Amino acid sequence: MLNDKAREILEFIRDFVRRRGMPPTIREIGEHFSIRSTNGVRYHLEALEDAGFIRRNKKISRGLELAETGGAVATMDEGEFGIPVLGRVAAGAPILAEQNFDSTIEPNRFFGDLKGLFALKVRGDSMIEAGILEGDYVVVRSQERASPGEMVVALVDDEATVKYYRPRGSRIELEPANERYQPIVVERGAEFRILGVVKGIIRTVGR
Repeated sequence: MLNDKAREILEFIRDFVRRRGMPPTIREIGEHFSIRSTNGVRYHLEALEDAGFIRRNKKISRGLELAETGGAVATMDEGEFGIPVLGRVAAGAPILAEQNFDSTIEPNRFFGDLKGLFALKVRGDSMIEAGILEGDYVVVRSQERASPGEMVVALVDDEATVKYYRPRGSRIELEPANERYQPIVVERGAEFRILGVVKGIIRTVGR
């Protein structure tokens, strides 16, 4: 049976995941509850794990995972999870991709399975003819392959951009959706990687 402190830590973990899209570290839990010893935090985490409320991967700092085997307190509705916003992506010339947590977007079940999804805020106007405006959020499913013609977020020489994926023989063209822009041509041998395929956009009104 869980003590009051373990239950409070469980609620803190659930709230942290809901707000930040990732679990807290042992240090963050300790700071929140003024527990000076990391062993003190681990004691409560072990109790939660033994009761089936969480799973732990001790090899990584954010190795906590909420389990679904510990009863109603441990289960979370899919809509309570946020899609992590990792930074900004260019919709003009490529800009350096920022890989830092920014905030979260509630998916409201629009995108199905949330595993592998992330969001990026668009800068630039190169995709306006595809209905993507500056300030929009593109929701992306993380994967390293895409079919010709799919809209992707691609990394070119450590710079990220959102474009249509057009492989053409020995080179790849990243095609904009704005006649004022030319495709970005990626020649064989250049550093190139697909980060994911765009699955949708989120836009606010009156921004």
